Amino acid sequence: MQRQFVEDHELSVTGDDLIHTLKELIRDESVRRIIFRDDEGRSLIEIPSTLGLEGKALNPVLAAVGALAALEETLTVVVEKVTLDEETV
Repeated sequence: MQRQFVEDHELSVTGDDLIHTLKELIRDESVRRIIFRDDEGRSLIEIPSTLGLEGKALNPVLAAVGALAALEETLTVVVEKVTLDEETV
């Protein structure tokens, strides 16, 4: 039987690297949710990975994140990942 664990990882990303970081995280199958926060800790955008974003469907999300990159110098990206653990019985 497998147990699921959810872990949060925080990254500090500058506007220049934001789109590249987002594309990498979307490709990672263990990512459940991506949250962008400003310097004060307020959530600006939350992207659930259940959207299955690919190709042209990703464009509106990239546009929104690109707008954030233009407005904020540095953002905190919170990555919620799911890890599986084999339970021995």
